[in-house]
Amino acid sequence: MVNWKSQKLEHLLLFTMVIAGALFINALIDKYPLRIDLTEENRFSISDATQAQLEQLTDVVYVEVYLEGELPSSFKRLQKSIKETLEQFNYYADGKVQYRFVNPDQAQSTKSQNEFYTYLGQMGIQPTNLSYSEEGGRTEKLIFPGAIISYFGEEVGVMLLKGNRSTGPEDILNQSIENLEYEFISAIQKIAEDEKPKIGIIRGHGELDTLQLAGFTSLLMESNEVFNVDLTANQNLDAYKVLVLAKPTQPFSEFEKYKLDQYVIRGGKLMMFIDALSVNMDSASGEGTIAFPYETNLTDLLFRYGVRINLNYVKDINCGFFPVVAGNMGDQSQIRMLPWPFFPLINNYGDHQIVRNLDASITKFVSSIDTVKAEGIAKTPLMLTSQYSQIASNPPRVSFNDLRGGLNPDFYQKGPQPVSYLLEGKFTSLFKNRILPAGVDRAGFMEEGDPSAIILVADGDFIRNDFDQDRPQDLGFDPLQKVTYANKDFVRNGLNYLLDEDGIINTRLKEIKIRPLDKVRVEEEKLFWQLLNIVGPLLVLIAFGIARAYWRKQKYARH
Repeated sequence: MVNWKSQKLEHLLLFTMVIAGALFINALIDKYPLRIDLTEENRFSISDATQAQLEQLTDVVYVEVYLEGELPSSFKRLQKSIKETLEQFNYYADGKVQYRFVNPDQAQSTKSQNEFYTYLGQMGIQPTNLSYSEEGGRTEKLIFPGAIISYFGEEVGVMLLKGNRSTGPEDILNQSIENLEYEFISAIQKIAEDEKPKIGIIRGHGELDTLQLAGFTSLLMESNEVFNVDLTANQNLDAYKVLVLAKPTQPFSEFEKYKLDQYVIRGGKLMMFIDALSVNMDSASGEGTIAFPYETNLTDLLFRYGVRINLNYVKDINCGFFPVVAGNMGDQSQIRMLPWPFFPLINNYGDHQIVRNLDASITKFVSSIDTVKAEGIAKTPLMLTSQYSQIASNPPRVSFNDLRGGLNPDFYQKGPQPVSYLLEGKFTSLFKNRILPAGVDRAGFMEEGDPSAIILVADGDFIRNDFDQDRPQDLGFDPLQKVTYANKDFVRNGLNYLLDEDGIINTRLKEIKIRPLDKVRVEEEKLFWQLLNIVGPLLVLIAFGIARAYWRKQKYARH
């Protein structure tokens, strides 16, 4: 007969109930999982726009990350963050994001390894030569901090190590971690879109030719359809999500300006890369040459939209290099790469997600931009020169003689100069209260319409690629110095911002704070914390044993 008042039975039933309750709660959580991010900067959360994109996936996305093997602790942190991000993606995609980490060094032969390295390079995943200390020695290793994402048989490469190289290595890694969500979800969005947006490049005004825009066009075609647009033709511009002005050098007619104006008024987006001045570098030796204005007839249009490109050049001590003939040895010219202040390196960016954590971009003969009053238009500076800048104007003279004696900081004290702006809002038509161009039907004219946006860069060569033995190079790559600048990333981010109806670009605003330990305090208090961690738990255990023995003695002493 069961004794229901037995203490043993009571303990057994209690234990059984606890186990059953734990199993029930575990099954409930497995079916209805709950995630709570208790970090200050929400580092373990992803945005609503990312979640919505992941929930729309209809097939499995495969992600292969090439960051495996022996790595220093800092890159282990990046590796861990990648895993955490992909696990979150898999959760919100209902298991449709599958990933694995691969060591690119584990090839069967040197030949197959080199072929694999070449394949990764073709996918846009560039190697990084990593040097770090290990067991008292110095170790060098070639790593590929990137991933390849596959969806419905289409592949795209993603670089995961990105940041501003002017900061320290830890800051670059931290910036890379901040950008992980954006890099992954923008790549997934790129290959998951059923219909690619149409981008139009305006032609007919002496713009950069096809070869000079090869790198730029290749970038656009990664996720868009690209077309040449003739404003003089009877063509509906509303089909294009973004129109690009790629360094026009000849004037726009009033009719063409009207078509651009009405395109913007109706919500169309513009990317404008415009040179204010023209200079002939073949005449820059000796006393130099004078830069003259381009007559594009766009000044009044830009003025109505709230900006003015000044007729000057901004010179900067923080600059790129230019090949200069320094003399001859026999019949061979001696070429030297000298710092050229007319090629400012942009490492000073505005507070906007387009340029957040961006590496240095290079400009060539860039002008400063002033803002003017325009009702309802928000003007955000995107790129500025460094504090060691100088303005060359009235009219600017360009001469190699400026390089003699180096660049004296005392003459470069004009401070940061804005050279790129983002304009957003409801624009007012240039033709408001004006006679419309001949042949225009006033019935379709709009004075003010839908919200729009314009990205303006006062440098037409910002999107022009260089050449190496007559072969066009990637946008932003300097074949003489073997350096890649962030021009491509600026264009990609800017285009994504203009096209982004879901707000995915806003994930670039994620911030993860670095909380480094105080090394001096660590050294001073090391012994105390070691003793606390080793002796502390033992003292707590001993105290618990004494207290329990005393409690038992008091409990049973009454009987």
